[in-house]
Amino acid sequence: MAEDINTKMKNYKTAPFDSRFSNQNQTRNCWQNYLDFHCCEKAVTTKGGDVSVCEWWHVYKSLCPISWVWAWDDRRAEGTFPGKI
Repeated sequence: MAEDINTKMKNYKTAPFDSRFSNQNQTRNCWQNYLDFHCCEKAVTTKGGDVSVCEWWHVYKSLCPISWVWAWDDRRAEGTFPGKI
């Protein structure tokens, strides 16, 4: 059991420091990283490239509450998402 925890801790990754969002409130950081990831994904897909180059943008998954991500994904699917992607 301890080995599993140690392995998980070794492989744990979270969002790196971003000087644009130095406050404790990381809401804007979450939002911006969500937009950046999906913009990257859209641009690479449009050009027929490999989406794995956008992999590092997944930091929004460690910053954003999952309920927000689900709601934003639903809105993107419906075409009512308020952000520019």
